[in-house]
Parts: sequence; C-alpha cells; structure tokens
Amino acid sequence: MRIGILGAGNMAQGLGGLWTKAGHEIKLSHRGEFAEAAAFGDVTLLAVVAEGVPDVLRTVDLAGKVLIDCTNSVVPGEWTVGVSMAHRVAELAPKARVVKAFNLCHESVWRNDPHKLVPICGDDPEALEIVKSLVTDIGCTPADAGPLSRAAILEATAAFVIGLSVSGFDPREALDR
Repeated sequence: MRIGILGAGNMAQGLGGLWTKAGHEIKLSHRGEFAEAAAFGDVTLLAVVAEGVPDVLRTVDLAGKVLIDCTNSVVPGEWTVGVSMAHRVAELAPKARVVKAFNLCHESVWRNDPHKLVPICGDDPEALEIVKSLVTDIGCTPADAGPLSRAAILEATAAFVIGLSVSGFDPREALDR
C-alpha cells in the first residue's frame, strides 16, 4: 500500500519506518510538500502538531481517501484535551474517510517493535478495515473502539496517560493485566 504521511517528525518517522519494514511504500512530507504526500498515498497519515492541523489540511485534497488522525490537542500542565482533534479533522477534511488511531502511545513506541493494542475509531467500515490491516502489519492488535464520535474519549485518555507519565507514574499500573 502507498501511504502518504503529512509530517516528517518523530511520529511520522516511527510509523513510516514500521510500515516500510512491512513492505508498504511511504512518502514523508515537510512543509510545502503536504499536497505531494496526500496525492501519493492510498492512505494518508496526519502526523503534525495539533496547532498545525488546520493549515496543513487546507493545502491537501483528501477526497475519498482514508485519513488516519494520530494527533492530540493536550493542554500542557493541565493534561486535558484542548479540542477534539478527530472532530476538527473531520470538519476540515469533510470528504476524507477519517479514522482515529495511533494517538495513545508516545512516538518512541513506534521506533521500536511495539506489539501494542491500538484502539481505532471511525464511521467508514472499509476505512476501518484498511487501518486495521495497517495496525496488524506492524505487529500490533487493532481494537475497534466505536464510531468517530468516540475519538474524543481516546484523546482524553491520551491526555490522562501523558499527565500520569509526566508526574512520574507508570499509567500501565492503573490497569488490570
């Protein structure tokens, strides 16, 4: 599969590297190259900082494309969600098939051999199946977390987990194993 990645930071490189190892073709994009990456991909990963999302999405045509949103809008120090990025992304790219995924783990996880559970939210059954296959391709387990309306819960979970980590706690200790 061809995956265009909007962004070239740590998250983009981590997931892009795993997908490359799995045999997919990847195109990372820096500023000024977002349209090329979006056009390249059968699937597009949005991997830019939350503040940059509106500017990036205004420069690309994602009509009919699967758009994976891994962004979070976390308020530093408060460890709360500023805005639901999945809902904002869906508003800014109304013709894309938005799926929320890969937002719960720090970018460093994707630079290793992750073997993680990856919750995903979305409304388009075909798009969800495509993203599930991309999750499986990198050795992770996809978990259907419901429709895109539930993505705000994933984002709030990320903010909570980040807050625990920053405070010196291991968030995994809060969950049954």
